[in-house]
Amino acid sequence: MDYNYIILQLILMPFIGAFIGWETNVLAIKLIFRPLKPVNILGFQMQGLIPKRRAEISKNIGETLEREVLSSDDIVERLTSDNIKRQILANLKNIVEEKANEKLPAFIPQPLRTGITAYLREVVDRHGEDIFDELKANLVSKFREEIKLGMMVEEKINSFDLKQLENLIIKLSRKELRQIEILGGVIGFFIGLVQAVFSYYVNFFR
Repeated sequence: MDYNYIILQLILMPFIGAFIGWETNVLAIKLIFRPLKPVNILGFQMQGLIPKRRAEISKNIGETLEREVLSSDDIVERLTSDNIKRQILANLKNIVEEKANEKLPAFIPQPLRTGITAYLREVVDRHGEDIFDELKANLVSKFREEIKLGMMVEEKINSFDLKQLENLIIKLSRKELRQIEILGGVIGFFIGLVQAVFSYYVNFFR
């Protein structure tokens, strides 16, 4: 039995397996994006997964985002929260006062001007929240009719150049893709090690 050959086999096979596993995952990741356009190879048409199904993927992302993550109602609720409502009504009172002082004729005595602006501020205090809530209801209705977040996301993704989209996805998931490549090498190493040990015992008991 050639022990030098067996030892060399035990050393090389795990590293060969690691290289094959790593390269296989690298190739698999590249095939997610490439080829960008359909090509014929041995009679089969090949194209990267994302370029081939971009329209479907972008539609699913848009629908999922709007359904599960952020809807138009969520945006309206955030824009019309109690805190923002208080700020808007406070600003509205200031604007009403400023505009009243600008538009009222100069011959009106100051005490009367002060009374008019105070009355207008009181009107905002008394009816402002009702007006705000009515505007909010109208805003929700308009948002639902005219602002389709899912469609906007879908259109935005479809507007990207394929290389730009590839770079964006790689940038966002670079760490995870690198882990997949390394995992392929680790799995390949252990497969090669198992094969080497199995081969050793087959030769040993032959």
